[in-house]
Amino acid sequence: MSNMDKHINNSNRVCQILKIEKPVIQGPLFWLTDAKLVAAVSEAGGLGVLGPHAGQNSLPKDDTDRAERMRAEIRKVKELTSKPFGINIFHSGQNPDVQVELMLKVVYEEKVPVGVVVHDGPEVAEDIIKELKAHGVTVVYRQITVTPDNARKAEKAGADIIVATGMDEGGTLPNHNIGTFSIVPLIVDSVKIPVMAAGGITDRRTFNAAFALGAEGVFCGTLFLSSAEARTASNVKEMILKTNASDMDFFRTIPYYYRSIPTPLSQKLVQMDKELKTREEISKEMNPMRNMKFGMLDGQTDVGYISVGLGVSMIKSIRPCKEIIDDITHDFKQ
Repeated sequence: MSNMDKHINNSNRVCQILKIEKPVIQGPLFWLTDAKLVAAVSEAGGLGVLGPHAGQNSLPKDDTDRAERMRAEIRKVKELTSKPFGINIFHSGQNPDVQVELMLKVVYEEKVPVGVVVHDGPEVAEDIIKELKAHGVTVVYRQITVTPDNARKAEKAGADIIVATGMDEGGTLPNHNIGTFSIVPLIVDSVKIPVMAAGGITDRRTFNAAFALGAEGVFCGTLFLSSAEARTASNVKEMILKTNASDMDFFRTIPYYYRSIPTPLSQKLVQMDKELKTREEISKEMNPMRNMKFGMLDGQTDVGYISVGLGVSMIKSIRPCKEIIDDITHDFKQ
């Protein structure tokens, strides 16, 4: 038995599958991840995940540059930890692009152990799941709008773990109004593989609640935005500490919905929604590639937006990843 195997929690299927100590995955968080954050989460016993543009401060020149930047960040993670980690494989059913294949090639060549496949279309990314599995990669599958049908299809295609996301989450919201408390047991009852809960999980109570609903792990984004290791701008971290769920702006966009801590841009997007502008018009003004970076990474809250989930209400301090994970998993049976 290797040293790593000695630390696996053998009573929890998520821990067994991912070869980790505590059933916590850090959400990809787009620009706001890097090797430092991912390694910190993995070292704390969870699974760190590199998101799109991890560690970057500018957009890539092309898809090849995007993939090679990810390769460099993967290698930095390996220098910081020997524990398992993953990368986000975003497969868009609405805007397919060739970079997915280039990114998959990097995953295989760099021997990344876990692929977190996120899909926003109506169908299941079955080909991506099957290809990753054929290369020995563990697949955590997250359909933005999860249903019993697409969860079963992902399971049949070979996914190891399903993420059930409620409307409580931050980032790109599902195309339904089902909260975490309702979606998790629905999906748990639909598949045989383990389910992780996503949306609104930011403290010990919500972690325990996810398990009471049948989840075998949690998938947390907003919680780690406030971590000491996160790239989130310091002024934005302070805004997170002062925000609660009732403060948020909410609006339509592509593919479905979004929410933000109020900023001039988010309030403009809310007004456009009220004026019944199209999703395409709102998304063009929102410009996620640019304005998330401006708002959340650069701290330019006058021009960007700040995407967080409804669990922001329970975040009261900026803490290291280890302290965060130790706290929320306090009641988890080791």
